[in-house]
Amino acid sequence: MEYITALTPLISALAEAQSSAVQGVSAPPDSLNAAVAKVAAADASLGDDLKTRERWADLNAKIAKLPKATGGSLAILQAHIEVADLAIALYGAVRRNSELNRDPDSDISNLQQAVAVDMPTTVSRVSRMGDWANILQTANAKTRGTIAVQFGQEVLAVQDSVNSLTENLQAAVDNTKSPTLSGSLVTTLDSFRRGVESMTRGANPGGTPNVATMSTAQTALQTALNALAGVTLKEMAKLLDDRSSSLSYRRAEALAMGLLAILLVLAALVWPAIGRRRDHGPGTPGIGESTRDIPAGRPPAPAAYGGQYDLTPAYGDNDPTRRERSGALR
Repeated sequence: MEYITALTPLISALAEAQSSAVQGVSAPPDSLNAAVAKVAAADASLGDDLKTRERWADLNAKIAKLPKATGGSLAILQAHIEVADLAIALYGAVRRNSELNRDPDSDISNLQQAVAVDMPTTVSRVSRMGDWANILQTANAKTRGTIAVQFGQEVLAVQDSVNSLTENLQAAVDNTKSPTLSGSLVTTLDSFRRGVESMTRGANPGGTPNVATMSTAQTALQTALNALAGVTLKEMAKLLDDRSSSLSYRRAEALAMGLLAILLVLAALVWPAIGRRRDHGPGTPGIGESTRDIPAGRPPAPAAYGGQYDLTPAYGDNDPTRRERSGALR
């Protein structure tokens, strides 16, 4: 998300630089230098993880050479188209290597398609359509037919990318649990559609394009696309943060349940040992000891002849000295 956020102004700045160069202004706009600096910072931080270092280095080198492009408006336009295509390919590398393009949630999947494929493609196509219209105005008879065909193809390409963008945003809204996604997209999407309609009127498919109308519509459309990209990225960040928080809660819950299970197992193992210790505590007869009650105060059995004790139990009124008295009487 951080890398894609940095790429968004780069696409717009490249489109601005392209239109300026086609009209004869070789110096790049300030917006391009600022956008390049942002992407360079993002790549320095994330390029190793996303495997974009070489791709960005190649793109950055080609951006630096754009002011030196020569050979007329057609050659200059082709040089800028090549760079714009490399920038869109960088979007694709970020999506693939971060696995954002494989996100399982339908709303995030559609939003990433819209913001990382449809929007940059639309920005580039709209810019090319306007630039082909400008070149067509000054083309000679030899090249006019070829340029007119190319212009018509760009008009169709813009319509296709706009349709894809609208469908993906609608699918995201239809399949989301976010309470703010629909409301956030309404205003910016309406502005974008109005810009597309103005651009199409200026292009005048099948006739002569109105360059002035297209130029005004292009500026409004670029602004609407930037706003739409910002809203989409913000909503994606919310959805990803919510899911991350939910996963963290589930991990904590699972950890707590695991600890509880361990405690229950330990209790099951320790409790029987505690019970056995209580059974053999102080005052309790040990193993092999009789548990029969011995009457309190019972006199010891008298010794019999030869020093042996008379073990005959006394019942009722039996007197333990009775045998001795009987012997004496005899």
